[in-house]
Amino acid sequence: MRVNADFNKRTLVRFNENEWVASPMPGVERKMLDRIGEEVARATTIVRFAPGSAFSAHTHDGGEEYLVLDGTFQDEDGDFPAGSYVRNPPTSSHTPAAQDGATILVKLHQFDPTDRTQVQIDTGNAGWIETEEGVSKLPLHTDVRETVAMEHWDAGTVRTLDASGGLEIFVIDGSLNEGGDTLSRWDWLRLPVGASFEATTGAEGARVWVKTGHLNHVAERVA
Repeated sequence: MRVNADFNKRTLVRFNENEWVASPMPGVERKMLDRIGEEVARATTIVRFAPGSAFSAHTHDGGEEYLVLDGTFQDEDGDFPAGSYVRNPPTSSHTPAAQDGATILVKLHQFDPTDRTQVQIDTGNAGWIETEEGVSKLPLHTDVRETVAMEHWDAGTVRTLDASGGLEIFVIDGSLNEGGDTLSRWDWLRLPVGASFEATTGAEGARVWVKTGHLNHVAERVA
């Protein structure tokens, strides 16, 4: 399976225009943003867990990174409410569930194989930093391959980001305009290596999840 597998292209997926697809596990549905592979895949996905649904115990050979968008996600490490950011490195294993239901943004098989860094951050209670007028930032993870952060941009803010190594941005809430397109809640944009990013927020501002630099390390950029 190949979904948005040409990493040389600007790719925009609107949440409201992307259909839910059933997964092999009862009560678990997903909206695929990009994917190379079948059930074991390099993938970026929005996954929705119905109350009481769960996955069988499994190991993440290529690592797992997720942001809880709503509800509460659970595994052996405890409960992860909306706003939780988690990185489970290669060789880690768990048995995920959502007793009361949850929706997550998840990225699979995109880690350095030698990465063993576990990250668990409650972004609602973490220390945000005002980096410039109208911009607050919460660093989530940085290594030689990528930088991951959440940012809050006030209404009418013009924000420029370094997209030279590729960029992904996911709108958690609010709205922004980039390249003539308006992105709203749970819309996802991927820009290729060598791109530039400048966006202007709407009347309610925007809170976004941003990853940069990582597409330099995609072995296969063209479908």
